[in-house]
Amino acid sequence: MGMSAGDERAASPRDEEWPEAEKAEKLARGAALKWASGVFYRPEKLEGLGHYRRRETQRNNSIQSRLKSTVQSYLEGGLQQMRKLMEEHVQLASVVQVLPQIFSVHEVFSHILQLLHGQHLLEAHVELMMVEQLRDDILSQLHLRGLSGAQTTVLSYFSGLQDLNESLAKQLWDIVGSSLRLVREDPVLFVTAVRIIEREEKIDDALLLEATFLPPGRPKGWRQKFYQVLQDTITGGRFHAPRLDAEGPGLAKHLAALQKDIVSELHVVKDLMVQCVPAHYNILSVCTATYHQALSSHLQEILREDLDKQGLFLLLEWALRVYHSPEMMGHPDLLPEVDVSALDPLMSSELVDQTERRYVMKVKASVVEWMQRTLEVEFKEWFREEEPETDHEGFFQSALPAIVMQMLNENIQVASLITNSLQQKIYNMALEELEAFLGRLREALVQCGKEHQQDRAVPKYYISHLLAVLNNNLALSNSVSSLHPDTACREVPGSLQAALDRMQKKATQLLLEELLLDLQPLCLQLPSRKWLSGSQLVGSMCEVIDKYAKDFSRVRKPVFTLLLAETELLVANQYLRALLQRKMVCKSREERGQLCHRLLQDATQLRELFCGLGLDRGQQSLEAVFALRELICLKDPALLSLEVLGFITKYPDVSDEHISTLLDIRGDVSKEVRHVVLEMMAQHPQALPEGYRPIFSTILVPVPELPFCLRKGKCA
Repeated sequence: MGMSAGDERAASPRDEEWPEAEKAEKLARGAALKWASGVFYRPEKLEGLGHYRRRETQRNNSIQSRLKSTVQSYLEGGLQQMRKLMEEHVQLASVVQVLPQIFSVHEVFSHILQLLHGQHLLEAHVELMMVEQLRDDILSQLHLRGLSGAQTTVLSYFSGLQDLNESLAKQLWDIVGSSLRLVREDPVLFVTAVRIIEREEKIDDALLLEATFLPPGRPKGWRQKFYQVLQDTITGGRFHAPRLDAEGPGLAKHLAALQKDIVSELHVVKDLMVQCVPAHYNILSVCTATYHQALSSHLQEILREDLDKQGLFLLLEWALRVYHSPEMMGHPDLLPEVDVSALDPLMSSELVDQTERRYVMKVKASVVEWMQRTLEVEFKEWFREEEPETDHEGFFQSALPAIVMQMLNENIQVASLITNSLQQKIYNMALEELEAFLGRLREALVQCGKEHQQDRAVPKYYISHLLAVLNNNLALSNSVSSLHPDTACREVPGSLQAALDRMQKKATQLLLEELLLDLQPLCLQLPSRKWLSGSQLVGSMCEVIDKYAKDFSRVRKPVFTLLLAETELLVANQYLRALLQRKMVCKSREERGQLCHRLLQDATQLRELFCGLGLDRGQQSLEAVFALRELICLKDPALLSLEVLGFITKYPDVSDEHISTLLDIRGDVSKEVRHVVLEMMAQHPQALPEGYRPIFSTILVPVPELPFCLRKGKCA
């Protein structure tokens, strides 16, 4: 049957293990029986049995909860101790496990060094990484435990790692420094270096990502060092050359070598090196940018030298033309992968402008020196004992215009090979120097004229050389427009045209002065009784004029026409000057008639001469002699006022003194008529019209001494 309670306790192994529990159970049973007997002893208590049951149930539940909590706390405390013991056991086991590795570190160091000496770089790097990992794990544990003092001991023990890292790095950078050669001869070695660099880069990235503990020497940044070594290799050998020859040939040789080497090396990078590195290296773009930036700095360094004009031109041409041409960065073997268009200009716009200005100054100095030598040669030519050379049409000339224009044009054309801005700068300089040259040429001509005044026999062919100067000036004037870079713009600048005009005016003036010296002895005989009675005075004047006109025919037509017109104006002026300054008063009507006849003959003879030479009557100033003759020939003095009004209208530069002198020459004008005429002139002031050639304004006449004032505010 069933077992009794005593048998159960006796059979329970828990009772043997826990005797205190058995005693407690007995006491509890006794107390319960005692309480139950009390209840059942009093029947009235049975009615509250349900209440007692619920109360005891609650009490029992509370006790059980407290018991469970107590037991759980006890168990947890024991588990923590067990867990701690287990962790210490695991750590001890780990330490025991890595002890052989720790003890063999220095032996591994020796092996790594042997591998490095044998250039077994991948194997050496694998073992190096393992030792680094061991050291870093130990340091990490010490870091987590806050045992900083022990880290020093560990670092000391693993100190050989730094030397090995440096030795490996040195070999890597030597390989990278020889990369352009190795990718052609031994690409495996270069690829090995890149693989090691990429391994280290991944370790750097992982450690930086964790951001809990960063071992010493991290991050190594070997990829960035790779770029730096590669860039230093590119820039170091050729862009820090010793001082260059600034005189042109040395610089040309240097630039040609740069061009050849850069194209060749970029070709190697594009075809070989790109295949040896990961795509994200962008190695071709990096090398292209490195060459570009190094060249930019190198050109600035060269420009610090005092380059001559040839050197400056070579540098500008190379940087702005050759560099982008198919001969260099636009080489078919490099396109389209190599593209420098996205990079900054090799020379900034400011540097280009500065260099162009330096070039212009060098060219200017050369031009000035060359022009000065040309002027000195020209000046000597004027004093030679022979006439100047002539062209195929027989016009006098010299080599001066051809020399000057060829020199200026060549410099402008050379500049056009670089930039439009440089061509414009050279063009502007050329015009400025041509203008200055014309000024110096004019001064030389004045000096020649002064020497000729002292001795008219020197230079021997003075007039011929003056005519050659006029032809040269015309040639320069016609050639200036061809210098302009824009063929559609042929206008000569105003200041230069003024210089050309001054040059022409001075040469013309010297010729007319020479003519005047030959005419003056004849003009001094005007007017005179001998002349009035019919001498060949004007005939002699015509012979002199005709002789000079033949000389003038050795200049081209525009200048010849000008000389002819200026000669005619000079003759008319001298003729009128003689009449007005050395006035001859007619004593009778017959003398006035004789004077009018002589004036008509002289003016007609002179007019026909100039017409025969090619000067139209409408261009002649001798018409003033005919008009003046009409004033003298007028029979009725009372009509003089009307005639004079017509005269001053046609010749507005005539003055009161001129008219007064003409009235004196008539010899029959009363004071009243004179007063009326002069009053009429005062009431009709004349303005010089545009383009009017003055005739009377240069003729000064003596002021008559009269005992009274003819009108208010002006005494005659």
